[in-house]
Amino acid sequence: MNAAADTDADGDASAVTGPPDGMVDAREELTPMLRQYFECCADYEDALLLFQNGDFYQTYCDAAEEVARVCELTLTRREDSTGSYPMAGIPVDNAATYVERLLDAGYRVAVAEQVETPEEASGLVDRAVTQVVTPGTVLDDELLGTGTTNYVAAVVREGATRAVAAVDASTGDCLVTSVDDETGLTAELDRLAPAELLVGPDASVDREALSVDPMVTDHEAAGMDVEAATARLEPYVSRPEAAVESAAERRACGAVLGYAEWTQGDDGPLEYVTRIRRYDPRDALGLDATAIRSLELFENRGAGASETLFSVVDGTACALGRRELDGWLRRPLVDRERIEARHEAVAELADEALTRETVREALHEVYDLERLAGRVSRGRANARDLRSLATTLDAVPAVVDALDGAEAPRLRDLRERIDPLDDTRDLIERAIRPDPPVEVTEGGVIREGFDDELDELRATEREGREWVADLEAKERERTGIQSLSVGHNQVHGYYIEVTDPNLDRVPENYTRRQTLKNAERFYTPELKRREDEIIGAAERADALEYERFREVRETVAAETDRLQALADALAELDALGALATVAVERDYARPTFHDGGIDIEAGRHPVVEATQERFVPNDAALPPGSVTLVTGPNMSGKSTYMRQVALIVVLAQAGGFVPADEARLPVIDRVFTRVGASDDIAGGQSTFMREMVELTEILHEATDDSLILLDEVGRGTSTADGRAIARATAEFVHDEVGATTLFATHYHDLTELADERDRVRNLHFAAERDGDDVTFLHRVAEGPASSSYGVEVALMAGVPDPVVERARALVDGGADDDERGTQVTLSGVGGVAENGAQAGDGTGARAGDGTGTTAAERDGAARDAAGVDPSVAAALRDADLATTTPIEALNLLADLKERVGEP
Repeated sequence: MNAAADTDADGDASAVTGPPDGMVDAREELTPMLRQYFECCADYEDALLLFQNGDFYQTYCDAAEEVARVCELTLTRREDSTGSYPMAGIPVDNAATYVERLLDAGYRVAVAEQVETPEEASGLVDRAVTQVVTPGTVLDDELLGTGTTNYVAAVVREGATRAVAAVDASTGDCLVTSVDDETGLTAELDRLAPAELLVGPDASVDREALSVDPMVTDHEAAGMDVEAATARLEPYVSRPEAAVESAAERRACGAVLGYAEWTQGDDGPLEYVTRIRRYDPRDALGLDATAIRSLELFENRGAGASETLFSVVDGTACALGRRELDGWLRRPLVDRERIEARHEAVAELADEALTRETVREALHEVYDLERLAGRVSRGRANARDLRSLATTLDAVPAVVDALDGAEAPRLRDLRERIDPLDDTRDLIERAIRPDPPVEVTEGGVIREGFDDELDELRATEREGREWVADLEAKERERTGIQSLSVGHNQVHGYYIEVTDPNLDRVPENYTRRQTLKNAERFYTPELKRREDEIIGAAERADALEYERFREVRETVAAETDRLQALADALAELDALGALATVAVERDYARPTFHDGGIDIEAGRHPVVEATQERFVPNDAALPPGSVTLVTGPNMSGKSTYMRQVALIVVLAQAGGFVPADEARLPVIDRVFTRVGASDDIAGGQSTFMREMVELTEILHEATDDSLILLDEVGRGTSTADGRAIARATAEFVHDEVGATTLFATHYHDLTELADERDRVRNLHFAAERDGDDVTFLHRVAEGPASSSYGVEVALMAGVPDPVVERARALVDGGADDDERGTQVTLSGVGGVAENGAQAGDGTGARAGDGTGTTAAERDGAARDAAGVDPSVAAALRDADLATTTPIEALNLLADLKERVGEP
């Protein structure tokens, strides 16, 4: 393998595979078994070797100590001519649990199995590595999540192009694409969420920016040579240059497929990888790691919470559909025609309850066909896998019949693509018993009537066993020995047992076979002949049965292409059915698309709605390119509102109906989010720095077809700096970017932008105050909010009364500059903040800050900085606007104008 283990991994396989210090390390001086063990280790030096010895996988020396530590096993010692050394083993029958722990600890695990039986061996049993288990190439169902993908990906760079190829070794799914920069690379890797990553010599991956944490391996240049990669691709595609556009993409494909072949112990291509699919990231709605995380598409960040968008809409009936739906939400469409084709199919399934339920009932019987096909193709499927395949194929006719009258083009197309594979199903039904054993080499697998020769051998075996079963009664009658018994064991075969008191009555044709403490065991010539017949027939039958099973499996494997095509069709149908089911059960509406803005009537947040008894719906009328400033109290629903708009867009473009009474939407190219606080202490980034990095990406990458969610931009620094950044951001998005934007803020003076920019508008979340009690209505309304009710929220949260009362006094005394109207001018870089300093320069001292200045000096400084006479401000504060008559207001205004020197 042309790869070097990642030095950042928790485990270092190369450090635990050789003989320890003080132990004989010359190969010729080791015992034969240890020599065989260390030779296997040398061939797989970047993996931890599990060495089969009977019913256990053993490890020795330093590797044993590491396995014992990681797997929490008791460490034992072995002594031989080599010396004394540690040993630890895990049971073969329960290996998956321990392998998972080793993978989690950062190891690759090489499995060396006995490739011959002790009876076949002339001396030491031969062993060979049959599989290398890595996080990205796991095949065991116990280590794989149901209905999930498990990719190993490779990254190659040529010039500005970064190529990414990924393969799921459990299903044979192989994807490849190219991106132009590191941001695009990070976004694609986040969508793929690989468990393992191979990085080419010229490439780099910002692991800190990823939302996933794959095992990373630096791949050597020789493993990514374009000529070698092209040659490796030829068994998979007839013309590699045509199937995979660029040399970089071919190099990435060659590397990842070569790595998958190596881990599976295959000398040639993986037969079940029958398609290499190239895709363009621009054909999907852009969702970077920040958006996926903050919208909680697949992972809920709330304490004790588990619901996500995926969990809410996942009404799939089988693993195939679950994987398909996951992919749809990771890559929502941007092609309006394809989106509407899905909507039409969902609409028909939602309207036709009988069709929908018939299809879902049939799909509940469908096993993971992609993984079954992979195991069959690899020659690793057992008889139960084939029966699962037959059960799956049994369900297909009902699906086809249910779609017989379908009108939606997508459903009609799926019906045409669904191949029942009657020939394959009939073969399995005829050949494999309904409830076969797991082990396929010990008989009980092939059905009677499938093979005449096998039936004859089984008849001979059966007749012999019946003769033996009758022998005991016959011999008791013949000899008169009532305690006589007939038995069998693996060492001595069949025998007739007679207790010592009856030995004098033993017939002459009995031959002694074994002496026990109180009895003797005998056999007769006829019993010996029958024994030979039974054993011979059984052995020949077991061997022939295994041969017939392999023939059946190979016949089924030849239909891998058809099986995978069927899996694709059933997966899509199940995903459509799931979206239809959630639409009916949760009262979702079919969205429509137009060339205008986002127009949602009575929209709901799908996840919050699913977890609360009552949810207040809200409209969202967002003209194209508008910047909507959302103000209002904390906990009133601003973030929920913004997220629900984005989730409705994502769900609609994935092909689903949406939680709203009505939704008219444009096709969005990307969704950007700057929501919530987070930091990266290890990476040297504070919360505010992280916020600014995310904001930078948005302002550089967004287009006029994008949707931007900004929540509290600028709150992580000083008030002056924060206000300046927030206002400058809003202006830049409006003037330069042109993306439809929702901007939640507590900087209430930003709402003045609605008077200065034609596409800036204000929305607020209303609240009602009754004394100290505040009721959040969770309903959006036009215009800016009058207050953020921060002190009231603190009181509701249980903040001690003295703190709340002091905070209220400070607010009443004018300390809350955000909401008391203290004049702030933020006209570009030279704007003046409330403390008289240039916005963002941090040089101003707040009035009353204990610097020793007199009140007059501070008033003068305030007048000089803000241009406002303090007496004017005091008069405005003292004015009771609620009781002032119009004439009194005019007189007050004239007085104020005179004070500031205006005629």
